[in-house]
Amino acid sequence: MVVCGDDGLAHRLAAELRGVYREQVVLVVPPARRTPPQPMAGRARAASAALFGRMVTAVNRGTGDSDDTLVPDERVMEAADPTEAVLADAGVDRAAALALVYDDDETNIRAALTARRLNPRLRLVLRLYNRRLGQHIEELLDQAAELAAATAGRGGHGGHAGHSADITTTVLSDADTTAPALVATALVGTSKVVDAEGLLLRAVERRPPRPGEVADPGLCTLALLSATSNDPAGAEGSEDSGDGPRLLPDAEAVAAATGRGTVVLEQVSYSGPPLPARRAGVMPFASLFSARLRWSLAGLVAAVVALAVALIVVTDDHPLHAIYITLLDLFAINEPALGAPTGQQVLQLLSGLVGLLLLPVLLAAVLEALGTFRTASALRRPPRGLSGHVVLLGLGKIGTRVLTRLRELHIPVVCVEADPEARGMAVARRLRVPVVVGDVTQEGVLESAKIHRADALLALTSVDTTNLEAVLYARSVRPDLRAVLRLYDDDFAKAVYRTLRTAHPAALTRSRSVSHLAAPAFAGAMMGRQILGAIPVERRVLLFAAFVVNGHPQLEGRTVAEAFRPGAWRVLALDTAARGADARGEAPGSGLVWDLPDTYVLRAGDRVVLAATRRGLAELLGRRTRSSR
Repeated sequence: MVVCGDDGLAHRLAAELRGVYREQVVLVVPPARRTPPQPMAGRARAASAALFGRMVTAVNRGTGDSDDTLVPDERVMEAADPTEAVLADAGVDRAAALALVYDDDETNIRAALTARRLNPRLRLVLRLYNRRLGQHIEELLDQAAELAAATAGRGGHGGHAGHSADITTTVLSDADTTAPALVATALVGTSKVVDAEGLLLRAVERRPPRPGEVADPGLCTLALLSATSNDPAGAEGSEDSGDGPRLLPDAEAVAAATGRGTVVLEQVSYSGPPLPARRAGVMPFASLFSARLRWSLAGLVAAVVALAVALIVVTDDHPLHAIYITLLDLFAINEPALGAPTGQQVLQLLSGLVGLLLLPVLLAAVLEALGTFRTASALRRPPRGLSGHVVLLGLGKIGTRVLTRLRELHIPVVCVEADPEARGMAVARRLRVPVVVGDVTQEGVLESAKIHRADALLALTSVDTTNLEAVLYARSVRPDLRAVLRLYDDDFAKAVYRTLRTAHPAALTRSRSVSHLAAPAFAGAMMGRQILGAIPVERRVLLFAAFVVNGHPQLEGRTVAEAFRPGAWRVLALDTAARGADARGEAPGSGLVWDLPDTYVLRAGDRVVLAATRRGLAELLGRRTRSSR
């Protein structure tokens, strides 16, 4: 695997490939002391070549606590730009996959085009901020790979047919890859999640059940924790002093494992109160006019009614006629009551006075109504009785994607954004999400978002100090609030997390860097599009993948029970959308079916989601595994 990048994501991705998938990695990074970059077009090739090609092999001599330290036989290459010479020195022509995670889209596209020419069978993963451009680039590079494979096949140099399906180009962005983990952390306090066909799944560690208790099995039991582990947070290392974790156990092993904690799979869902129901297209009167204007209109209506009643008493007239005369006097279109009794003349004067007061009130009502309709088409205010919601700070590219995922789960959200022209404002307007426009560091802004009645706070602005200040202030208002803040630097995020955990032990606080959250998705894409994600279980790892059964003799033609190999892999669900119908004849497109009967026979056209160990997945893919030692 070759990883090229210029920020923390490259290091984190290399660590993920080494630690989770046990892959050999070549990491291409800029020189340690780098001068400010110049435009690529103005760089001389001779000067660039002087900076390239310095291959350094580093050996992990430390304690192994750092994720970014290297292991033996893995290399770091220092280069200012991923030119053709650099990619060739990194072994792209022999590599299985290449990740280009530079912060600049143009640099990644240039390198991807070069790499595809050097190795048409290479699996490419690109980090692009422009999602629309990314779709076109993905199609272009895949077409180039198919043409190259077809040409090689006609020339007699092609590989086996099944391998060409693994030649893919995947374009990812930070926003798409970090959103699922941020949503899950805000809802259930964990980032151990897998995005399976749009469905968020989490691994939950549970204590051993007490005598007489029946533990909830969830969707399935993924693992049995160490025999000496009684800590629901994981107790890493406990497997050294007892029976270690057992991955993908069968039903008999789960039943016999008394006193051992389990890891079960659950769907991430929201169970709190929804947003107050509103009829589509109907705006309530209370939100159309302000309270002061409503009281003014009520006072004028009461005055008109009082004048009409007084006129009925004075003139002994019919009530409808008396109301009609009062309204004529009110709008000053009646004849003067010159020969009328004194009481009627006085009432006419009072009606004219009320009419003068009515004019500015009607004008104010029209202006307020126009302003309200204009605001309703742009942004909504948080409802008065809102509680149990998520407060989202920042509607940039990551905040916008997180907002979309939260609303897909029908979770009430209130957004806070300082820039009225932020990219997420249009999304919030379309989704009819309440937005508070203001600087979150100013007093009263978080209160306007009902932070004192919220369940969770997601601080996702692009400024680390703003996120930290918002979380600290929210902690002072609501000490037990679940808080998640996005920080750029991974080490800073760890330090903030430890400090907040110490200061507020009863509250759930998570600080996450973008590189920390994005690396698993990029690593999974480098392993192939079938990889959905990975979840750690103590010091071991469970991988989740989506497979088409065709071509896998371990699955095809077998029942779900026969295809299950304890400790290696287990079929979890059937994707009915891919096949058109499931085992029980449900309608096409109904999604993933989790409770498959053990007698269901897996057919060639089925697409299944399964959990596997590293060795089990390598056996299914027909690849050799590297030793974990």
